[in-house]
Amino acid sequence: MQPTDIRKPDYFHKVVDCQWACPAHTPVPEYIRLIAAGRYGDAYMVNWESNVFPGILGRTCDRPCEPACRRGRVEANNGEKPEPVAICRLKRVAADHKDDIRARLPQPGKPNGRRVACIGAGPASLTVARDLAPLGYHVTVFDSDAKGGGFMRTQVPRFRLPEAVIDEEVGYILDLGIEFRGGQRIDSMKALLAEGYDAVFVGCGAPRGRDLDLPGRSEAAKHIHIGIDWLASVSFGHIDTIGKRVIVLGGGNTAMDCCRSARRLGGEDVKVIVRSGFEEMKASPWEKEDAQHEGIPILNYLVPVAFEHENGRLTGMRFQKVRAERDAQGRRTLVPTGEPEQRFDCDAVLIAVGQENAFPWIERDLGLDFDRWGLPVLDKTTLQSTIPNVFFGGDAAFGPKNIIWAVAHGHDAAISIDKLLNGADIRERPDPLLRMTSQKMGIHEWSYDNDVSLEQRRKVPWAAAEKALKSIKVEVELGFDAATAWKEAQRCLNCDVQTVFARSLCIECDACVDICPMDCISFTANGDEAELRPRLQAPALNLTQDLYVSDTLKTGRVMVKDEDVCLHCGLCAERCPTGAWDMQKFLIEMTHAGPGCRGKAAKREAA
Repeated sequence: MQPTDIRKPDYFHKVVDCQWACPAHTPVPEYIRLIAAGRYGDAYMVNWESNVFPGILGRTCDRPCEPACRRGRVEANNGEKPEPVAICRLKRVAADHKDDIRARLPQPGKPNGRRVACIGAGPASLTVARDLAPLGYHVTVFDSDAKGGGFMRTQVPRFRLPEAVIDEEVGYILDLGIEFRGGQRIDSMKALLAEGYDAVFVGCGAPRGRDLDLPGRSEAAKHIHIGIDWLASVSFGHIDTIGKRVIVLGGGNTAMDCCRSARRLGGEDVKVIVRSGFEEMKASPWEKEDAQHEGIPILNYLVPVAFEHENGRLTGMRFQKVRAERDAQGRRTLVPTGEPEQRFDCDAVLIAVGQENAFPWIERDLGLDFDRWGLPVLDKTTLQSTIPNVFFGGDAAFGPKNIIWAVAHGHDAAISIDKLLNGADIRERPDPLLRMTSQKMGIHEWSYDNDVSLEQRRKVPWAAAEKALKSIKVEVELGFDAATAWKEAQRCLNCDVQTVFARSLCIECDACVDICPMDCISFTANGDEAELRPRLQAPALNLTQDLYVSDTLKTGRVMVKDEDVCLHCGLCAERCPTGAWDMQKFLIEMTHAGPGCRGKAAKREAA
């Protein structure tokens, strides 16, 4: 193997598993250390720079960072259920405990004469607006609703996300001099383009919920609702009650929001019925757990057959029992078991079987191409459509995902718009800003807490069930208090503090090998990666994480370190008699729209 070039930004970035997994690349260990130090405002601003909505995401994020968390794969006692750091809920701590940060937000930029229209006031459009307004762009955000927030406001129930949190964080963005036209629906892309905007960003989400064309659907239509439309009606107060017996169809997060909302609006017998297996449901594991915690059963491998009704009144549903079978290629099919149909009584049905994009307002003679699924044809990196100054992001771009992906799209689209309107090649993407800083405070002393906590993951306290289930607006999760947040923060392994090896100082005493608690350091003969991995001190079996390989040492061996299970405890650096190992904090910040993104490469500092 060739020596590892640690000057490449992605090498150590990949070692910080949580930040690498986050679509917005939030520097997670950095803000967790700030929380542990009681610097909540600083922790909030670290989040705000990258993920834009710390208070919202601290309650609702789909948490791609947590399954990646190193803690979940190195705990000796994690058993079958890994316990990553509660990254998402610590983000909420920063939002809940911060001081007034408004003076730290950017100011509207000096007008540069360019006008940008954002269609939809959801997370993708608001991120575009936030990135461009301080640069002097006049950004106009259109939304059919009177308030900004998009599906964060209309589809996430208030018991998960209080409206005050949405108002606060959307307000931070709209106060940057952005023109918000609430209650104004865009009915024609052609007409909007004729208004002479320099660029248009489409972030209108995936506004249409899928329906089920089954016998009885039209006859009992009054009692059958599309999930996302029903949630919006609940959010705006148009619906405040539902029948006592409710069936929710679907296995995604929308279905979980529907069933929990129905439980609060009078549903006494609420059940979720899915056609897949429980483990195959698209809902996040914690969303399923929360629903079950509130007494809502989830029944699986049942395919809906028909709605039953009497004189227009819904009385029940029939289902066919199926089982999953896979062919030689691993493709799954659902096969009827031959058992009798199952029937369930119900007064109302909420259909949450998926969402799809709808662009009836985009004329098809504009030169804007769509694929066979009705999605715009886009460059996946730049988010540029077949009309050069029209960009898409969020659910409108590639179909339904989640808030953090929409934010990432917003950052990328803002870079593309800024580069396009400044005559730069939008396909050249900016390098991130990178810093490596030694943590040495003495021979065996570090400027970060390198003790590995043996504590278990803390659980977020909930409001009493008798109180929470009586109102759609009572927030269920209460959040960590400062003391609990500190204890949870100590579980972070500081994966951004990297073990950096200096070949020239190494005397090959192998003391680091002896002291490493994870056996992740080896001094051995070089070889091809596939041959080298199994013969290390401990076999490096996770091929998704790289090996750190030195140049040839004096004995002809090389140092090989398995980055996968390293605890970043610093014991190797403490034990090394020559200082060949150093603990260096790696901080990578993604470059957003602005002068830094327009050149071929942003300024880079590296060890």
